Amino acid sequence: MKVLVTGGAGFIGSAVCRLFVGELGQSVLNLDKLTYAADPRSLEAIAANPLYSFRRADICDGKALGAVFDEFAPDCVLHLAAETHVDRSIDGPALFLKTNIEGTYALLEAALSYWRRLPQERAQAFRFLHVSTDEVFGSLARGGKFTESSRYRPNSPYSASKAAADHLVRAWRETYGLPTIISNCSNNYGPFHFPEKLIPLAILKALSGEPIPLYGKGEHVRDWLYVEDHARGLYRILTAAPVGASYNLGGEAERTNLEVVQEICRLLDKMLPASPHRPHRQLIIFVADRPGHDRRYCMDATRITRELGWRPRESFATGLEKTVSWYLDNRWWWEEIWLRRYRGERLGRGKERLSGKP
Repeated sequence: MKVLVTGGAGFIGSAVCRLFVGELGQSVLNLDKLTYAADPRSLEAIAANPLYSFRRADICDGKALGAVFDEFAPDCVLHLAAETHVDRSIDGPALFLKTNIEGTYALLEAALSYWRRLPQERAQAFRFLHVSTDEVFGSLARGGKFTESSRYRPNSPYSASKAAADHLVRAWRETYGLPTIISNCSNNYGPFHFPEKLIPLAILKALSGEPIPLYGKGEHVRDWLYVEDHARGLYRILTAAPVGASYNLGGEAERTNLEVVQEICRLLDKMLPASPHRPHRQLIIFVADRPGHDRRYCMDATRITRELGWRPRESFATGLEKTVSWYLDNRWWWEEIWLRRYRGERLGRGKERLSGKP
């Protein structure tokens, strides 16, 4: 199977590429613009594999996309390229609208043009899998989970842009017949995660002996999914799901943000008995909440388990321990980012927008 992966140098995308090429023996072309959160070093394990190739391009560039489809001739598209950090979307929504909406439109158009020219047998087997997020469904109250039929109620510029992309993907199937599938996942965590997100940020802040910030009182609840489990779920969807299907992927691991960071601190206390920062939980501080912060997400993954036989292999305890160990053992990857590219600065204040200043 020849898979065109967009955003394959990002966190989830690189996990997909490593699994598909290194373990499953699939041919992958990684198309990535290489924005700030992408890192080719995350793909060193497969870089020399003849099944892997890379093309630097922007998904908004229709001409470049057309050339990639014609040259690589994929059997399927796995669309992961996106701007993803909610805090950054609060500070600068325009880039999210362009990449996540206009980019998805351009990719759909390129895929449609390519698919229409395929021989009948290949056209019937072709799939376009769009990877989305639980955030499109908004915020949950206590109890209950998001299902595939949950109402869309996005509350941030990021989630609104992803919701719009989901609707475009559905529309291109219903209107033009493009064989699309949509997946919505809960919060991912694991190796090679850019440190603007909660888990890698907390780990690196703790290792540096710096305050670990939590929004509000740390009571926001998320469902956590180990990134390699997500990658396996995406492969299962690509190879077994019917056209038009939609699947939720979750890790069966609901935790408050405070519980997550406390567990990271406990693991670091155990793994680093000589650390001058023990107990690491003393570093936790509470800061003003971000605007429009959803209270709770939780995914019901019953459908994908029942229909496709997928379920996460890692519990939150085993996945988090693997993640913390990876960051301790792989300073070569994150230290350059931490020292030169992103040092954990507060994002998502949206002060100028909230105050009405230009």
